[in-house]
Amino acid sequence: MSQAAQTAELLALARSREPEDRERLLAGIVDLCETGEAQGKPAAPEIQVLLDSIFMTLVVEAERDIRQRLAERLADASWAPSALVNILALDEIEIARPIIARSPVLQDHDLIRLLVQATLEHQIEVARRPGLRAPVVEAILSQSEPAVLTALAGNASAEINQDAMGRLVAQAKEVVALRSPLARHPGLSPLLAEQLYLWVGRALREALTGRFDLDPAKMQAAVDEATHAAHLGLLPSAPAALAVEDEADREEMEAALVEKLDAAGQLRPGYLLRVLREGRLPLFVFAMARLGRFDVRQVRRAIDSNRPELLALACSAVGIDRSVFPTILEHVRQLNGGRPGGGAEAARKASGAFGPFRPDIAAMAFRQAVSAA
Repeated sequence: MSQAAQTAELLALARSREPEDRERLLAGIVDLCETGEAQGKPAAPEIQVLLDSIFMTLVVEAERDIRQRLAERLADASWAPSALVNILALDEIEIARPIIARSPVLQDHDLIRLLVQATLEHQIEVARRPGLRAPVVEAILSQSEPAVLTALAGNASAEINQDAMGRLVAQAKEVVALRSPLARHPGLSPLLAEQLYLWVGRALREALTGRFDLDPAKMQAAVDEATHAAHLGLLPSAPAALAVEDEADREEMEAALVEKLDAAGQLRPGYLLRVLREGRLPLFVFAMARLGRFDVRQVRRAIDSNRPELLALACSAVGIDRSVFPTILEHVRQLNGGRPGGGAEAARKASGAFGPFRPDIAAMAFRQAVSAA
């Protein structure tokens, strides 16, 4: 069948409104384009314009599962229309993920636009993209979103120069999740390894010492000096982990545990109540941050405030039911010196956070409210 005949058949399918015919139409267009590409005979310009138009119309109207299958097929296609690829990259994350990860059509400016316009999950996928180029790395560093920085630190193929690596190491002073991937990163220099050594717990210190042949006595002296300065108040921005090595180890292990649970698909909202019942408030904080894609500092600020509605918004964002929230609030207050405060009346009003809106709206409201608190 000639390309023109194939196109005519596709146009006939285009008149149908049945989902099955629409999927056949999309598959037919992909087959037509792939065949032309393989034979070195791309469609004539006027036909390509028509195909691109049909593509765009169908994708906008297509059901979710059709869009997902199309994204998988187009993820490696260099011939795919740029406008179509960018629409799929902005679709819900399960559809967008293969496009963001693999599409050769996406350029640096497309990826930077995703960092500005798309959800946190999309931004994390951008940071994980193999071969990420320096302009996109700079855009990620400029935004300073902890979860995205952590994904970038785990991307060994990204173009991260020594200046960018130094900025990541500096961020690791506050962002616990950055420490482990940075310690393993092939771009970490001996000088930056010595700086990172100050922020990490015992296990990572041993790993850095072995990898870079660091002088244990020299490094211990540096740790002691930093700890002494922190005690004297000379380093007000230094994390508490500098003063208490055991705390650094515990936070590191808790962050790693939550990361492994999430990667295995085992991190669910019910886990939050379980760890509270076990009296493990720090683990609750890390798990809540991971489930909601929040900054750990945002969750800590919420539970230390006098506004229970902040915690309620976070719970709503991760799928906790309104009926469970009073139990969670009670446990958090018991483990956190009565905070979040506000008493019974504030707790009653906090139930309004479980309104008739989607979890992503609750997450957005949580981030804005915590920033303003």
